[in-house]
Amino acid sequence: MGFFDKLKKAFSGSIKLDEDFFEAMEETLILGDLGVSVATDAVEQLRTAIKKEHLQTEEEVKDALRRILTEMLRVGDTALDLSTRPSVVMMIGVNGVGKTTTIGKLGYRLRSEGKKVLFCASDTFRAAAADQLEIWSQRAGVDIVRQSEGSDPGAVLFDAMQAAKARHTDVVLVDTAGRLHNKQNLMNELSKLRKIVDREAPEAAKETLLILDATTGQNGLIQAKQFQETAGLTGIVLTKLDGTAKGGIVVAIARELQVPVKFIGVGEGMEDLQPFDAEAYVRELV
Repeated sequence: MGFFDKLKKAFSGSIKLDEDFFEAMEETLILGDLGVSVATDAVEQLRTAIKKEHLQTEEEVKDALRRILTEMLRVGDTALDLSTRPSVVMMIGVNGVGKTTTIGKLGYRLRSEGKKVLFCASDTFRAAAADQLEIWSQRAGVDIVRQSEGSDPGAVLFDAMQAAKARHTDVVLVDTAGRLHNKQNLMNELSKLRKIVDREAPEAAKETLLILDATTGQNGLIQAKQFQETAGLTGIVLTKLDGTAKGGIVVAIARELQVPVKFIGVGEGMEDLQPFDAEAYVRELV
């Protein structure tokens, strides 16, 4: 039985708000990848709300749960800080989460808003990564700075920062290698890239977005903690929400690391990257 089936069962028929109900609710939230800590806290808050507000009906209890989870997700500004020219957005995450695709969609979105965008192909480890990003740059109608496969990622980023200043670029979107959080040398490379941005554009508004696959589950929290330590995350982009996965792990990440979700990817199209709306997300979850 899947997460939604279990949630439906917990709220089925005439609900009896007894200990069995709360245990079933906690188990359901854990199975939805919210994690033990979040599930326990949410159920305790739900108990308090039911008692304090004299809730009785299924819809009243659902609304209370939605309120609790929405508040857990409200941990910071969900908008990108693009207040300087250039502003720099570094996209990080493990291989296969849709990082390059997300850069393409975000570039298209920003260009549609009238901003001048530059892609930086600093993922020089993965074969054909720069080629893939170049295809997205053409589709999105934005410039790209790249070098040959195996080049120094820092050199590519340096060139991109120089080009951004010369071309009066509004936003530089930086693709990085799919860094496995347990590979220290790759994490060190990420720190090096951040130092180059700080040196070349000390006054620039900087965002560091972790791209996270909605199907990742509890491993997503481990990834987020590692990347937070190395890069200082400013936001999460949750991809692949067009399937059955609903990415409940982002509630745990938001609550534990105080990092907001900024965008969600809901499909393969150019316009399928949407600003995150906590209320709408929780409505779908519950």
